[in-house]
Amino acid sequence: MAKQERSGGSILQFAPFQSFVDEGFWHRLSSLKLNKFGIDDSPIAITGFYAPCSHSQVSNHLTLLSESLPSDESEQSSVPAISRGNRNRCSVPGILYNTNTLEAYHALDKKSLLKEEAKKVFCYNRPEKMELPLLVCFPCPVFDPPVTVVELKPASQWFTLEEADSVSVACNGWRNSSLTAGVPFFLVCIASNSHATIRHLKDWEACQGDGQKVLFGFYDPCHLPNNPGWPLRNFLALICSRWNLKTVHFLCYRENRGFADLGVSLVGEAVITIPQGRASQIGLAISAADLNLKLMRWRAWPSLNLDELSSTKCLLLGAGTLGCQVARMLMAWGVRKITLLDNGRVAMSNPLRQSLYTLDNCLNGGDFKAMAAVKSLKQIFPAVEAEGVVMAIPMPGHPVSSQEEESVLEDCRHLHELVESHDAVFLLTDTRESRWLPALLCANANKITITAALGFDSFLVMRHGSGPLNSSNDLKAESEIALSGDMDSLALA
Repeated sequence: MAKQERSGGSILQFAPFQSFVDEGFWHRLSSLKLNKFGIDDSPIAITGFYAPCSHSQVSNHLTLLSESLPSDESEQSSVPAISRGNRNRCSVPGILYNTNTLEAYHALDKKSLLKEEAKKVFCYNRPEKMELPLLVCFPCPVFDPPVTVVELKPASQWFTLEEADSVSVACNGWRNSSLTAGVPFFLVCIASNSHATIRHLKDWEACQGDGQKVLFGFYDPCHLPNNPGWPLRNFLALICSRWNLKTVHFLCYRENRGFADLGVSLVGEAVITIPQGRASQIGLAISAADLNLKLMRWRAWPSLNLDELSSTKCLLLGAGTLGCQVARMLMAWGVRKITLLDNGRVAMSNPLRQSLYTLDNCLNGGDFKAMAAVKSLKQIFPAVEAEGVVMAIPMPGHPVSSQEEESVLEDCRHLHELVESHDAVFLLTDTRESRWLPALLCANANKITITAALGFDSFLVMRHGSGPLNSSNDLKAESEIALSGDMDSLALA
């Protein structure tokens, strides 16, 4: 496998893990299905087995045997007893999804299942439980950017002669002990006097200091001279997650006739570049947006209260040409709480003039505008608290059948709740009838309301409602003025 060059090293490429299913596994599974599981298709805990490479020309496989399946006594039995202390059967926990019909198999969301199993790699953060789960479908993290290798050479060339002798003795002792023969991940600690010891991963903190060299070792099933085996991929992800290391020295342990062979084993130095986390990126975006707003305030509007703007809840009725642009401008001015209401779908003609949609939103009948707009807003600025409501606005002059009465009344109640729960309402729909009920509700609640309407050669923008007043008489008068003003604006539109 050729390695593509990158600055500071070459991309570390891993040899794929191969699997082998013994016929005894299928026979045992058939027996359990007929005599025990029946039609129960619940996931079954199984165990695979592998061992370090023991032949210079052949890689070892992950093998499923009859012993991989649960015993009769326990459906969820853990590591089979036969594997404990067996140097040629390092256990690998897995899950078997056993469906009853071909249709049920095809209906499985295999991608989601694999993602859920892959997450378990990061669930083994307690060192005393440090094992790496693998499946016949092998879950693995994707490093972006890829891991680079600065150095990869036979272990015999990396260690001094004294270190190599001591490492071989320590590895052979680890492999020959019934307590550790089946533990495929470990630490190789080399003291300043060249004496090597093998320790459990949970002892990593204790190995720091005193000038010790520490390598992360694993049983490598691969035989290739320039590529480590697949287990290292998950191992590096765990090392980075557990100890936040960016540079890792690793030992690909391989054997010859049951003994450590440092001539075919590999030692490498991997460099993991972790891109900025999404949380950090969002924090930077918020800081940049806040700085821009402060500049705008200093230069144009000294009395602008940015905190008040960010906490103002805005309800936008209509997610078309006006709704898209108003939502974006509100975000630009620091508004972070936006609700969009619309019951339409994105049509082919919309993306050209409605800035929150793309052609992808038009496919398969079109996405609901309210939901597509919210998704787009969050992509533009993840810190926005946007919500989409798919609902029609009840309109005067539109007949309502008896079957629709309850649904229309529920829409009226919902619209009333939305108006009450927001600080400002924008009426951005394209008909006067659709603005009538919201205008009444806004006037009744004395909400700040902005009506906007577009024509072929004209437009109208009108603000009414001044917000809560001190006097109930003033409140009543203001409501009447707001309602009257809105009716005038609807007539003009």
